[in-house]
Amino acid sequence: MAEVHDPCAREQMSAEAGSEYHRRGNFHQLTGGQTHGNGRIEPSTVSNGVVNAAIFLALISNVAFIRLAGFATGLFANWAPDVFDFYVDYMSEFYHQYPHLHRPFLNSIWSACTFNLGPRTYTLGHRDFANLAFGWCAITALGNFDYTKGGHLVLWECKLLLEFPPGSTILIPSAALFHSNTIISAGESRYSFTQYTAGGLFRWVERGFKSEMDYFETLTAAEVEEERLLGLERAMAGAGLFSSISDLEAAIVA
Repeated sequence: MAEVHDPCAREQMSAEAGSEYHRRGNFHQLTGGQTHGNGRIEPSTVSNGVVNAAIFLALISNVAFIRLAGFATGLFANWAPDVFDFYVDYMSEFYHQYPHLHRPFLNSIWSACTFNLGPRTYTLGHRDFANLAFGWCAITALGNFDYTKGGHLVLWECKLLLEFPPGSTILIPSAALFHSNTIISAGESRYSFTQYTAGGLFRWVERGFKSEMDYFETLTAAEVEEERLLGLERAMAGAGLFSSISDLEAAIVA
């Protein structure tokens, strides 16, 4: 799978000088799919320009990534069924309202994905704060590196350092957990493929397909205050959708 990234996509993509330096690390990224926020008036598809759009299309058309996208979605449905159903409910409404918009992968529940193009991708500590607060994102490691010596996934609040071999996929609530990767050795390569959905898309549906400004203009002063107080409660209710091992075992028995 590494050949899909290296050297073709990274070397052919159009990128501004210095764009490989960002808060997640020092490597080029190629993102596509639907998002909302960062000054957008309404949800839209990420704009990449003609060259990068063609490269992105080639990547998402690759059978290996199609299979990885479906595999991660299956993991999500099995290990967090209630959160997964939340995604299904909201995103069904969203794409019914905007039939001209399309997820990167038809067999994936997520609305966006990013290819981290390396060639030695390791992320700095960060939270993906634009994602749904209690949402899960899928991270797949790719490349050629000794996973016992580098490329580990670090989940800081959990105090976990996890071996993360090439070809492995993990699902984490990336907006909530501070996470990073350890460096790999010289001469090795590492890439990653992530899938996620912006929290702004869920809020857009929740607010009747209106911007925050338009939505709050329909509320009374008391309703505005109530809405602000509900923010933390919604996050806690979302976390309550997480399944325990006993929940999953009970579902199997049932």
